[in-house]
Amino acid sequence: MGEAKRRKQLGLMPTVYPYEAEITSDGQVTLLRAPEDAALAAKLQEGLEKTQLTGEAWASEYRTARILSGAERRTFRTVQDVASLPVPNLRRVSGDVVLNKTLQDIGGVAIAFDGGVIRLKQQQHSFDGKKWESFPAFRDPIRVLRTLQEHPAFEVQGESLGQFRAEQYAEGRIDIEPDPPEGTLELLEDSAREWHGATPEQWAEIHYELTGHEGEVPQVKRTFFELRRPSPLQNPSRMVFNTRHNTEVYPLEGMTYSLDGETWHSYEDPEAEGQEDDFMSAFGDLLDMETVQVTVHADGRVEWEEGEVPAEQAGRVQAELRETTGAGNAENWAAWSKEMLLDTFNTEAEEGKEFPVPVAVRLDVPKDALEDPDPLGQTFIESEVTFDGENWRDLYDEEVPQELLLAIANLKPNGE
Repeated sequence: MGEAKRRKQLGLMPTVYPYEAEITSDGQVTLLRAPEDAALAAKLQEGLEKTQLTGEAWASEYRTARILSGAERRTFRTVQDVASLPVPNLRRVSGDVVLNKTLQDIGGVAIAFDGGVIRLKQQQHSFDGKKWESFPAFRDPIRVLRTLQEHPAFEVQGESLGQFRAEQYAEGRIDIEPDPPEGTLELLEDSAREWHGATPEQWAEIHYELTGHEGEVPQVKRTFFELRRPSPLQNPSRMVFNTRHNTEVYPLEGMTYSLDGETWHSYEDPEAEGQEDDFMSAFGDLLDMETVQVTVHADGRVEWEEGEVPAEQAGRVQAELRETTGAGNAENWAAWSKEMLLDTFNTEAEEGKEFPVPVAVRLDVPKDALEDPDPLGQTFIESEVTFDGENWRDLYDEEVPQELLLAIANLKPNGE
C-alpha cells in the first residue's frame, strides 16, 4: 500500500476515465461520455476519428462478426451474397481512457496517444438508434475455422491499391515510394512505425528479435507494404497488419536493414552477406514492373484482356503457357499445379491424400517478355488460383487455401 501511495503522489499511477461514443458509418464521432478535461476529451475524439472503420471496412467488420456469431443460417459464397446482408449505420463503442500506460501494458484492443491509451471494451450496432445489438467474442478457434470453411466468401480479397516501399530511419524520417493513393500516406507511415519500432527502444528490440544481433542498431529499415480495399469479409487467418477507415495494409516479404545506409541485409537471413543499395533498388523496382495478367485454365484455354498481348505474339504466348503448365492435359496440369502450390507454400503433401487440382491459375507475365525470344516459363509469376472457377485465392499472401489443408501433412517449411 505504501508503494502504491508513493507512486500515486509522484503521478505514476494510471488514471482511468470511462467513455462512450456514437459513430456513424462515415466516421462522424459524437462523445456521449468523456473525461471532463477538454484536452483529454479532444485526444479521445481524435483517436476514434483516426482509427474507427468506415464505409466498406465497417461493412466488412460488421458482416464478419454477424456471420461468425452464427446469426446467419445461409451460406455466403460470392461478393453478391455478402452484399445482400444489410449493415447498420450506427455503432456505439465504450471503454476507458487510461493515462500513464502504453499499448504493451494494456490487453485487448487499444489506441495509443501521447500520455496514455484508449481502451475499447464493447461495441454495439443499431439501424435506427433505438434498438442496439452486439455479438459475442469468438474464442473457439475450431468453431471459427469451421465457419471459414463453410463460407467461401471469406477467401475473397479486396482490390489491390498497389505495393509501396517504406524506408524508416532511426531518427524518425520515413520515405514512401512510389506515391501512395490520396489519403493513405499517413496510414503507411504509421504502419511503418509500428512495424519497425516507433521509439528507439522498440527500434532496437525489434531488430534484436529478428536477428539476434545484440547491441546492433540499424541506421535504416526497409519494408514493402501492399494496400488493399477491404475484403467483403475479414478472414481472421489472413492477419491484416493494419486497417484504417477504408484501407487494409499487408507487409510483404523482403524486409531489410542497413547499418550504414549503403549495404543492406535481409531480415529473413541476417547472417547472409549484405548487398549494395543498387541491387536492392533493382529488387524494389520489380514492384513497378508492367505485367499482363493471363488466365490459364485446366482445359487448355489461355485468356487475357483484349489488347494486352500483341496479336502477332498471341499464338506463341498461348502455346508456351500451355506447354509450361500442362493445361489441356489433365495429368500434366495436375502435376504442374501441385508442384507450384507446394513450392508457393513451402510445405509437403501428405502421402496417400488426394490433392485438389485448381481449375484455373492467373499468371503475371512481364510485358517486356512478350516479345523476348526467351521462354515465357522463366518470366511469369503465379498470382491467383481458383478451385471452383468463382472464388480466387491470392498466392501473394502465402496463406494455405482451405482446399489444401486436408492434403498437407503440416504447415511447417520443408526440412523443419
